[in-house]
Amino acid sequence: MPELPEVETVARGLQKSVAGRRILSVTLRKTDFIDDPAALERELPGRRIARVERFGKFMLLQLASQQGLSEPREAAAATVSEALLVHLGMTGNLSLHFANQPLAKHTHVTLVLDDGRELRYIDPRRFGRMAYLSGETLATELTRFGADPLLVSEEEFAKRISGSRARIKALLLDQSVLRGVGNIYADESLWAACIHPAKSGARLQPQEASRLRKELQKILRQAIRMRGSTIIDFVDAEGLPGDYQQRHKVYGREGKNCFRCGARIKRMMVAGRSSHYCPSCQRAGRGIAGPGKKTKRKSRARTSKK
Repeated sequence: MPELPEVETVARGLQKSVAGRRILSVTLRKTDFIDDPAALERELPGRRIARVERFGKFMLLQLASQQGLSEPREAAAATVSEALLVHLGMTGNLSLHFANQPLAKHTHVTLVLDDGRELRYIDPRRFGRMAYLSGETLATELTRFGADPLLVSEEEFAKRISGSRARIKALLLDQSVLRGVGNIYADESLWAACIHPAKSGARLQPQEASRLRKELQKILRQAIRMRGSTIIDFVDAEGLPGDYQQRHKVYGREGKNCFRCGARIKRMMVAGRSSHYCPSCQRAGRGIAGPGKKTKRKSRARTSKK
């Protein structure tokens, strides 16, 4: 599933190519992933795309107000309160095509633009989401999510992480804590910070939390520069795959040697997700169970008096 770097890559590509363009018409096919299909058909035609930006794992295609329809393209990027929210799911792709290009299989949404091109949403498995949101509905939707990991301060990061007894891997994946981090970059940042994925957030030392934030931000920025990770079928807005998968140090490397110490990379389940880690670099402290193990509890033998 595309994570922060992949969604940022697509959003930046679309920002360059569609910001300021007017939507002429909307064609919907499969609609089970759309919150309210009628709202898209009613609200989008005639609207101008003011800006495309990432919010966590979502893209927001901000829409210019009806009063701004006659404004030039340069003025269309003003702050707005209406947007088309898009989540790519596991196999979704939002990209530009010329009108004479044949529709790819599983093309479910087509937005015809005023320059003759079409913005097409393609998603074989339809695990994504699309919704027209405005006003309080948009604000309420966005407040469900936590801090942006690229912008969060050291103090806020420590507060969000260290204040919970949940496992650190689960906290990194919790979108109400940090928005945009997924399995790949959680594993990579924990390895870089030498922190076991099953360690409790509350048990992290201040220096560990500081190091984790630093490594997470560093890895996310590197991944954005390399247009994200293509594990199976991710491509950017121009149809090009990412390159950051060539830099993965631990994710998907079970049984291979750790780049840092040479130990064998292992995999365990944390918060229902596969977690890759180095048992030597990311040591399990007291009270942390290893793969397939449970923490041992001392039991007191009961004695009966006659």
